[in-house]
Order: sequence, then C-alpha cells, then structure tokens
Amino acid sequence: MKPMQNKIDTIKNTFIADLVAAATLEALEAIRIKYLGKSKGETTLLLKELQSLSLDDKKHYGPLLNQLKHYQESELENKYKILNSEIKNETDLTIPGTPRPVGHLHPTSVVIREMNEFFRYHGFSIGEGPEIENADYNFRRLNLPEGHPATDLQDTLFIKEPDILLRTHTSSVETRILSAYHDKLPLRVVVPGKCYRNETGNATNNSFFYQYQGFVVDKGITIQHLKDVLTKFHQFLFGKDVVLRFRYKYYPEVSPGMGVDMQCQFCKGVGCGVCKYRGYIEVLGSGMIHYNTLLACGIDPDIYTGFAWGMGLDRLVMSKFGITDIRKLYSGDIVYL
Repeated sequence: MKPMQNKIDTIKNTFIADLVAAATLEALEAIRIKYLGKSKGETTLLLKELQSLSLDDKKHYGPLLNQLKHYQESELENKYKILNSEIKNETDLTIPGTPRPVGHLHPTSVVIREMNEFFRYHGFSIGEGPEIENADYNFRRLNLPEGHPATDLQDTLFIKEPDILLRTHTSSVETRILSAYHDKLPLRVVVPGKCYRNETGNATNNSFFYQYQGFVVDKGITIQHLKDVLTKFHQFLFGKDVVLRFRYKYYPEVSPGMGVDMQCQFCKGVGCGVCKYRGYIEVLGSGMIHYNTLLACGIDPDIYTGFAWGMGLDRLVMSKFGITDIRKLYSGDIVYL
C-alpha cells in the first residue's frame, strides 16, 4: 500500500477514535482544530502534500482527500448537534432558556423605519432634538413673533411661562440644526418625533402626536423640488396610484406655503367619518423656508434657499394600517402590538 494511502487511513481511524471519545463541545472543537485547522491540521497538511505528487497521483488521491475532509466536517457537525441537544436537556438552571416571542414593533415605529429607509436612500440624515423646548427655537426663529396665535396657551402646553414648553412641532429641531450647522451647508435632514398641543381628543386629533419633519437647504432649491420629493415619498409608502392634492396654505415659517392632502384610503374620496366627509385627509404642511427663518438661523437667504415640511405621522399610520381612530394607537390595545 502506498504511503499516501497509509496516511489517509491512519488519519481517518484516529479521527473516528477521537470523535467517539469526545464528550464535550470543548473536546469537539479541539478535534476540529487537530484535523481541520487552517495551518497545522493533519488533514489540511495532507492536502498540501498533494502539490508535491505526480499528476497521476494528484488525480487519484485528490478526490480521496476531499472525501476525507467532507467526511470529517459532516461527522463533526452531527456530533455537535448531539452534544448540544444533551446540554439543552440538562436541568442546569443557569443555562439561558429559549427566548419567547415578544410581539411586534408598534405601527408608528414600523412606518418611521420605512420612511427613514426612503429618505436615507435619497441622501437625508436622521436628526433628533429635545421634546422640552424653549420659545426661541420653537417659535421665534420660525418667524412666529411673540403674541402670534400659534403661541397662545390654547394651543401650547407651557412648563414655565413664557419660555419653557413642550414642543408643538418638530420644526424646533429644524431651527436647532440650521443654527448649529449654518456654516456647513448644504443640509438634508428628516426628524421623526413626538409633539404636544392642547387638543381635545377625537378620531383624528390627540394632545400628543408624531410628526415627521424634513428640510433641505442648498443653492437653487425651488418648490418643484419639494413637490417631487413629497410625491415620490407618498408613492413609496402607499403605491403609485396614491392621489395627492397640493394647495396654497399660509404657514408663518414658510413662504409660499403649501398644504398636501391625500385622498382618503378608507372611502377613496367619496367621504366618510375618518376624512370628515371631505374625501381627502390633510397629511402635511410645507413650503419654501421663510427669508426671516433663514436669517434667524444665520443663513444668507440671498445665497441659499430651502424647503421644509412637517407631516402628521399618525394619520399616515392610520391610512396605511386601516386604523380609524388615532387614540387606538396609544391605548395599549394588544391588537396593534
């Protein structure tokens, strides 16, 4: 019998003996290294010896060595399953148990992740900011002077008048980022987050709610860029056949301002209780960032322009998942978890 054949038979026999004697996962790992280790494994070294053989011997012993290697890998895997199963069946209470399913992500979290994925693909960064805010970032830098109706107690929840409040919109994060990075333009940022207002709860409004803010500041930005981004986003979330309506609307922080309505997903424009029989649901306010807002954040509005939007995230979630009452999202109902 030739020397190479002797080596193959010897390695196979010692491998079988070692495998039978292995009683722990640690011993099994030692066997794997002994025979299949990348640098000094016995089978590995034997495979390297093929290089010094004649062409005929390579053709003869090459397949035999590969069979040996695959045999060893298969037997090691089978032995691992057996030992691992035995460990799981032991009564050692210190061994971690099998994790149990804990439910699903909240519908709002699901939609936020989908939206983040879309905007990241289009070059946006994800921003965040404090929910307890001051009047400067929440109102003043957004062209909302003292005494503006939007700052009234009927809408705003103050912690300490007149400056400390719960943010009424995620636009406060926009002014923080623009002020902090006014010398590092251009910027593309989206901000998902919770907002607070003194609202009477009903099917489409609540005292706390989620918004999804977005803004772009660069040279040469126009309202057509804004419409294109918002159209593509709604098509991404609801499908190519989604129907949108763009209309002029006044917002102090933008000029011109543009409201965006989406055809009601429940009645398809006919009119129902969810859309208040209008056929459309207002999903966001948007527009070109106001000249005064850019100035207040340290940006030269004669060089840079930008657009911004803030969308009611809860209403998008309701439309996507067929939820007819916004209060059900935060009632703890297990159906939505």
